[in-house]
Amino acid sequence: MKSDLDQLMQSLDLDAILITGPAQHNPPMVYLTGGAHLTSADLIKKRGSNPVLFHNSMERDEAANTGLPTKSLSDYRLDELLKQNNGNLLQATIQRYHKMLADLDLTTARLAIYGKIDAGTAYAIFSGLESALPGLTIVGQVGDSLLLRAMATKEKEEVERIRNMGKITTRVVGNVADFLTSHKVTDGVLLKTDGNPLTIADVKSCINLWLAEQGAENPEGTIFAIGRDAGVPHSSGNPGDLLRLGQTIIFDIFPCEAGGGYYYDFTRTWCLGYAPDDVQAVYDDVLAVFHQIMGELKVNTPCRDYQNRTCELFETRGHPTVKGNPQTEIGYVHGLGHGLGLQIHEYPRFSFFAPEDERLVPGSVITVEPGLYYPERGLGVRLEDTVWVRPDGQIETLAEYPLDLVLPMKAT
Repeated sequence: MKSDLDQLMQSLDLDAILITGPAQHNPPMVYLTGGAHLTSADLIKKRGSNPVLFHNSMERDEAANTGLPTKSLSDYRLDELLKQNNGNLLQATIQRYHKMLADLDLTTARLAIYGKIDAGTAYAIFSGLESALPGLTIVGQVGDSLLLRAMATKEKEEVERIRNMGKITTRVVGNVADFLTSHKVTDGVLLKTDGNPLTIADVKSCINLWLAEQGAENPEGTIFAIGRDAGVPHSSGNPGDLLRLGQTIIFDIFPCEAGGGYYYDFTRTWCLGYAPDDVQAVYDDVLAVFHQIMGELKVNTPCRDYQNRTCELFETRGHPTVKGNPQTEIGYVHGLGHGLGLQIHEYPRFSFFAPEDERLVPGSVITVEPGLYYPERGLGVRLEDTVWVRPDGQIETLAEYPLDLVLPMKAT
C-alpha cells in the first residue's frame, strides 16, 4: 500500500524516488497522483515526506486537484537555463533537475527513477545528472521494484475502483452474450442482418464501443478467439474468423478506467448453441479445478503452492502441465494467476519461481485463471475471476458472472 512506501524505501536504502511523465497511462504516476490530467510532470517523494508534484504552469489547476504539494516548473526558468547553456536542452534540463533536487535537499542521495519516458532521453538526462552531482546515486530496479511491492496490496479505495471496473466488464460481457445469441444461423454460421457472416472483428468493434459508453478503455485489446485460436492461450483471435455454433470461444477481457487507471481481468469460455462431447469434458475438468482452487485459497499461503496444486489437479485428470513438462504447449501451459491493479500483471505471482514470502495477504487483488489448451483439437478452455483478499482474510469475487459453457441461441 502507499502507506508502506517509506518503510520499503528504507529497506532498499533509498532516500527518494522520482517519477516522470504524464499522469495518465503511466502507472507509477497514476498511483501517486490518482490520475490527474497532466501531460508531463515530475513527482519527487523524499523518504518521510509527502510527494511534491512539479507541473507545467498551464496544468496548475489539475496539479492542485491531486491534493499534493505542488511546484510550478516555470519557477525554474528553463528559458534562462537554455541561454546559460547556449541553447543546449540537455544541459539546461539537467540543471533544472539539479535545482529541483536542491530545493528538497536531495543533491546527496540515493534516488530511484520510475515513470514513462523515452529510454534514450532518460539515459541522457539521468546519467548526466548523476555526473553533475557527485553525491547523487541513481538507482535502477528490474523486477522486484519498490512500487510493485507497494502496489501488491490495495487500499479500500483502490479495491472499489477495481470492483467498479468489474461491474462495467461483466455488463459488457452480458451485452456480448446477448448480441451473439440474437443472430440468425445458417449452416452453423451466425449471420448479420445484411446476410453477411458475423466475424471476430465485428464482435470486437462492439466490445470497444460498449466499453467506451461505460467510461472504460481497452488499451491492451481483447482476446476473443474461436476454434484452434482458442487453443493458443494468448492468441487474440483472427479478425476474419466467422462465429460458428459448437466451437469454443475464449473471451478474455481486461479493460481499465479511462486514462489508464485500474484494470479488471475476466475470462469465460463459450460454445454457441451446443458443446461437443470432447469440449464439454475439457470444460468440466477446468471448471472442477477452478472451483477446487477457489475453495482452497487461504490467507498467508505462498502463491506458488497454488500453481503446484493446479498442476496436480490437472495431471490427476490426465492432462499435461508445465510441472511435468515446462515446455509443454498443450494442456495446462501457464501460471494460475497474478496480481491486478494499475497494471494487468502485478504482484503477487502464481509461479514456481515466486519466492516463499510472496503470499496471499489481506489487500491482495488477484486473478484465478486455470485453463486447458489443445489447438490441434480445435479447442481451448479458460475460466477467470478477479478476487480480493479482504482485511478479515476472506476471499471475495469482485464481479460475479455465470460460468455456463453453452449459450443457447435465441433466433430461429
